[in-house]
Amino acid sequence: MKAIILAAGRGVRMRPYTHLTPKPLLKINGKRIIDHTLSILPQEVDEIIIVVGHRKWRIKKYLGNSYKGKKITYISQKDKKGTAHALYLCKPYLRKKEKFLIVFGDDIYTEKDLKRCIQYPLSILAAEVENPSAFGVLKFNKDRHLEEIIEKPKDNPPSNLVVCGVFVLSHKIFKYRMQAIDNKEFGLPQTIMKMAKKHPIKIIKASFWLPIGYPKDLKKAKEVMFANNNNIS
Repeated sequence: MKAIILAAGRGVRMRPYTHLTPKPLLKINGKRIIDHTLSILPQEVDEIIIVVGHRKWRIKKYLGNSYKGKKITYISQKDKKGTAHALYLCKPYLRKKEKFLIVFGDDIYTEKDLKRCIQYPLSILAAEVENPSAFGVLKFNKDRHLEEIIEKPKDNPPSNLVVCGVFVLSHKIFKYRMQAIDNKEFGLPQTIMKMAKKHPIKIIKASFWLPIGYPKDLKKAKEVMFANNNNIS
């Protein structure tokens, strides 16, 4: 099974920390975010693909060509066209009859949640939040299969579970055109919605999620990770 880590973003909201350093290389209590991400990949993962962009040479130099014996392939996203575009760049490197794991490379997740996700042919990790209107909110049926993703609903969100950047998909996703979210970018959650109309996608509730979007989030992450002895498993 292959794991794809999306790590091409410029981290504009995290400036000045990301002027020279890609966000996945920022440290939380001495441990880089990318190190945490790699360390929680399930043992079923035998190869890693990292989509790089901003200051990509720093990530390549830091990680090299393998991680604990697992080959790392780097895919360069030269144009910032969104998460769906990043995934579609990986298509030639993915096995047609095998599912794959996708993880956003700048947030903190747990190994047990990733393991739960890969138990299903198709799945999305969803985090419970107090302010769902700030995220992509998930609507699902009684079997907890995805019905709709509503981006930043202003009134009466259908749930308090939101997209948090972990997906298990298969080659079927490439049968669908990338869904534009504006005139520049294509969104992966929005593209997945097309797939969900014909293929059941399980919603998995996360036990833990630390989004790292702003400098204040980095400070919060340091406090949380310190409280947990820098080990979220």
